[in-house]
Order: sequence, then C-alpha cells, then structure tokens
Amino acid sequence: MAAGVSRIFVSHLAGTAVFDPNGDQVGRVRDLVVILRIGNRPPRLLGLVVELSTRRRIFLPMTRVTGIDSGQVITTGVLNVRRFEQRPTERLVLGELLDRRVTLVETGEEVTVLDIAVQQLPARRDWEIDKVFVRKGKGGALRRKAEAFTVEWSAVTGFSLEEQAQGAENLLATFEQLRPADLANVLHHLSPKRRAEVAAALDDDRLADVLEELPEDDQIEILGKLKEERAADVLEAMDPDDAADLLGELPEADVERLLTLMQPSDAADVRRLMAYEERTAGGLMTTEPIVLQPDATVADALARVRNPDLSPALAAQVYVCRPPDQTPTGKYLGTVHFQRLLRDPPFTLVGAMLDRDLQTLDPNTPLTALTSFFATYDMVAAPVVDDSGSLLGAVTVDDVLDHLLPEDWRETEFHSPPEVNSAG
Repeated sequence: MAAGVSRIFVSHLAGTAVFDPNGDQVGRVRDLVVILRIGNRPPRLLGLVVELSTRRRIFLPMTRVTGIDSGQVITTGVLNVRRFEQRPTERLVLGELLDRRVTLVETGEEVTVLDIAVQQLPARRDWEIDKVFVRKGKGGALRRKAEAFTVEWSAVTGFSLEEQAQGAENLLATFEQLRPADLANVLHHLSPKRRAEVAAALDDDRLADVLEELPEDDQIEILGKLKEERAADVLEAMDPDDAADLLGELPEADVERLLTLMQPSDAADVRRLMAYEERTAGGLMTTEPIVLQPDATVADALARVRNPDLSPALAAQVYVCRPPDQTPTGKYLGTVHFQRLLRDPPFTLVGAMLDRDLQTLDPNTPLTALTSFFATYDMVAAPVVDDSGSLLGAVTVDDVLDHLLPEDWRETEFHSPPEVNSAG
C-alpha cells in the first residue's frame, strides 16, 4: 500500500479479515477508533476494533497495521488481547459517526453521514479521517432522489454533539451479511442509545433472530424500548421456546399484556411452553418441528426439510403423526431421519419408513436425563410426546447446550495472556 495515496471508505473495512504475516487469520474488523481534535483538524485514526474467533474484541493500533489491501488487513503479528474498552475521548466510526446528522459549514444545511473515508498521511504511519460522504434530506421514501456527495471533514460540523435521534441505516448496511449471532455481538458492544436505534431499524424477523442470540439483559432492554405492538410482533417472529424464555424474565403484568397483543395461535404456543419447568423437555422444546401425515411422500418431506428458516437440527428428521399435524398432534407414529429420506425414491410414503425404536421424551424429563439421552443415542433432536401419545414438540441439541453452559456464556470470553505473538 503506497503511503499518502490510498483512501479507504470505512464501510469497505467492516468485517474485513485481519491476518498475521504468516497468512493466518486472527480476526475481523468490527469498528474503527478515532479521536476528535479541536478546530477543523480531521480526527486521528487510532486503530481498529478487531473481533477474534473467541468473540473477544481487542484494540489493534494502526502502528501495528502493515497493509490494507484486497479486502484484508495485515498486522505485524503481535497482538494485545486485552478486551477493548472505549475511552471517553474516543469515538467509534461505524457505531457512532455513521447515520449522524451534521451541518454543512457553508450553507448551514443538515445532511446525513453515509460513509467516512480514512487516509494514511505521507511519510508517516499516522492515519486520519479524510472525507465524509453525505446525503441531503432525511431519507425515507424519497432518499434515492436526494443528492449525495463527498466533502472534506472541515466542510461539516456537529460530530461532537450528542444526537438524540440518530438513524442506523448505514451502520446496518455495513453488517448486512453478518449471521444473527455476529450481529448480536455488534449490538452488545454498542451504547444503549445506539443499540435501541439499531434495533428499531431492523425488520421484525431479523430482530427476532438477533434477540435469540443476545444475553438476557440485552434482550430485556431492547424489548422494553419497543412499542408494545412491535414487541408483540417480534415475539411472534421468534422461535416459541426463545420467546417463552424471554417472557419468563418479565413482570407478570407485562407478560400478559404482550401475549394478548400476539396472534392467538402464537400466544397459545408460548403459553404452553411457559407452563413447563424451564429445565425440562417441555420447557426446552420447540413447538414447530416438521410434522407430516403418514400418506406424505419422501418428496413432500424433502420439500419441508429444504426450508431455509429451519435450523440444521430441526431439519435432521421429520415426525409422522395422525391428523391434526400441528402440535399438539394426533397420535405420534414415528420419526424419519434425513439420511433415510435421501436413500428412498421420492414417491415412497413416509408412513412406510418409520423409525419406531427411537425413544420419545416425556415433557417433564429433566435436563440431566436429556443430556444423557443425546449423548447415548448421538441425536441432534428428539420428539417430546405426552401420555396420550400426541407429539408436543421437539428438543434440539442446541437448546440443551444453551442450558448446560453458564448463564452468562454469551458474554464470557476466553482469557489469554496480555501479549501474544501470533506469528509464532
């Protein structure tokens, strides 16, 4: 990378892989840290917030960055793996500066920050903000017609002011390809104000997926800042077992109010799950496994398995029951495993290929017995059946793991020595 000539827009750095000199990946860029300076001097880029494979976020000084090229960041190989903690004088470019409303110095007109460019200074290893890409107007339905252009940092003002209604459109655009668990990690490290703004900008399904991956305190905080009607919509979009777990942490009056606002069928599933003890098969199960009637074909089963919204564990088998085929079902007949579906012709009836030997779980089966079951039979999911023989739902191995790990496992990070030479 030639010093003094490369300009990089920060949206292109979000999620970029970080490598040591040997070519081993050490993490990904999640944000940039700058310090604002007095007058019209552009902010100095101090370093990068890098997320390691352990989910720990560390600070990588720009003095340890030897190259930014072809969608990758190269480091000197020496990393300080102490957890990144933002100082009062520092600003996060992606988390705090994008989507901000600032003012054009020349005209006094308000504009929205879409992107920010950084540049390495000539003959030095220092970096600073170079340009700001802005858009006139406030966006909305007419935002495509709004004028967008690039200006010098000194041409705008207002970055140091507290903003009460900062948007999140451009921040989200930089992370749109992230898995829900990774986006949840981004939200967890934002300020409560920005976390609420980003949550408000996500659609219901995306927010539901992210909520399922967040620590309990973050879930409660975000849900509490949503309007009740929207909170109910998001709860409907969540897996019923996750929605039940979240509602179980709220005051009883809030729970009943939200359940009343939900669609009756969705609320009924959640109420059924909340009736069981938390650390039992009934409390852990999902009420939405793949259920087929015995006259369905292999082709029908494979079509259901292909649903991209299903987790791999739920897609590993289908459960065959007499009508009705919504939980709680008619009589449970047996299970057909995905591998068996691949071996038989598409026209074969699932009722003719049942695994009747697979043990079913009683809804009151405790967590200790569940772990033994999954370990003994090498299963990733198992049917939960009541005394009358009706299928109530299915427990998946990821639900079991969630309750075996410490309560704060989503926030726990591996501890490493302060200095690690990743180049060996």
